[in-house]
Amino acid sequence: MDTRTGLPVVGMIGGGQLARMTHQAAIALGQSLRVLANDVDESAALVAADVQLGSHTDLAALRTFAKSCDVVTFDHEHVPGEHIRDLVAAGHKVFPGADALQYAQDKHLMRRKLSELGAPVPRWAPVSSAADLVAFGLPAVVKTARGGYDGRGVFVVNDVEEIIDLLASGAELIVEEKVELRRELAVQVARSPYGQVAVYPVVETVQQDGICVEVLAPAPNLPEDVAVGAQKLAIDIANELGVVGLLAVELFEVAPDAPGSAPRLVVNELAMRPHNSGHWTIEGARTSQFEQHLRAVLDYPMGDTSLAAPAVVMANVLGGPEGGMSIDERLHHLMAAEPGVKVHLYGKQTRPGRKIGHVTALGDDLADCRARAARAGHWLTYGKALES
Repeated sequence: MDTRTGLPVVGMIGGGQLARMTHQAAIALGQSLRVLANDVDESAALVAADVQLGSHTDLAALRTFAKSCDVVTFDHEHVPGEHIRDLVAAGHKVFPGADALQYAQDKHLMRRKLSELGAPVPRWAPVSSAADLVAFGLPAVVKTARGGYDGRGVFVVNDVEEIIDLLASGAELIVEEKVELRRELAVQVARSPYGQVAVYPVVETVQQDGICVEVLAPAPNLPEDVAVGAQKLAIDIANELGVVGLLAVELFEVAPDAPGSAPRLVVNELAMRPHNSGHWTIEGARTSQFEQHLRAVLDYPMGDTSLAAPAVVMANVLGGPEGGMSIDERLHHLMAAEPGVKVHLYGKQTRPGRKIGHVTALGDDLADCRARAARAGHWLTYGKALES
């Protein structure tokens, strides 16, 4: 407990942009988030007042960090499960726990567990040889069980020869059917240790080269019964896995079983932390995902998840080519041209394709919000207007 404020101390392992934005939410709750970062130049370390340096794989560093916190959480899923269990055995509160987090860390475990729960998933199987892959059938999608993100570790395979080296590497792999994808959706739900849940509206996520570039809230043209079903699915998964904190359920909308029937949804991925698909909530929802995550791990009552405007669009800002006008000059021009667009920059070094920030546009008309967010994101990325 912080003796100055009388409030519990929340520690977040990881110093990236998720910790940075969680820190911003913590300030309004009277807290300054304590952060364990690898380096002083990480996003959260640049702004948080209370930073300890250490690796998420260093058990001694984790033990020291946990001793100074009332509750520990994460801005990524890479802390070894055995380390989390060690902290819990020592009496520390750590959310989400290792038993839940393993399903976001390991796609094989996730697919097996979701199948056991009866959740809708693509046809899948573990694969360790070319024969396994041929028996499953091609084309298909091969994924590394651990460590993949933003399209990394995911391979669309039309011929076995394309991944012979990967099969020979010894990496644990799974294969999934290549579904007839219509679009990608996501649902976020927060759950407290007490078991209270709060679910956000279903959103559409737009991907390019395996990276989310745009989020539309609420997901347009999604039948209400399908949206409610997706929210219920997210709540059920959070409860069944015992998640505490934020859970993002990434979904595929696939072709219906019969012409004219409702679209089908299958689970693609799980993330147990604030998530890129929820950045729109900072301005676009009554309670941001970052505040909600803090409320959940502290076992506070959940906040209102309703939309702050009829339409909300978030566009990621990616690192563009080197040269051109400075980011400060780009901001100056953007703020003059789009005063209603909210800008969030993460303090990260720019390199092509890297997420360095996001912008959010709110309004009554989805198409207008989408156009404004796209113009703003493109301008910050490239320093020039988006061609019509």
